[in-house]
Amino acid sequence: MKMTRVQYTIRGDFVEENKKNIEAVVRELRAQNNGDVRYAVYVHDDGRTFMHLAQHNTVEAERFPTSLDAFRHFQSQLKEHLEVAPKVEKFTLVQSATPIF
Repeated sequence: MKMTRVQYTIRGDFVEENKKNIEAVVRELRAQNNGDVRYAVYVHDDGRTFMHLAQHNTVEAERFPTSLDAFRHFQSQLKEHLEVAPKVEKFTLVQSATPIF
């Protein structure tokens, strides 16, 4: 199992639009009904720093969510409104006593 973590900060005037774009990504991902992908997005207390977590259980699942139309739209709009560029980190699970998020 692999996990990708992406964190970035946006300008305050783009927060609501970013949330709508994230909602569209999640909606499209749910429609795919792929049990090998888990995806969650969190926002920091500052209201502008977002953290995306994507868990992939198979190699094929690693193409989600970046292959989705809604994700490409999300990325294209995000670029114009960044305050702190995305930091991408990839992890491989060693052990877990409980289900991941």
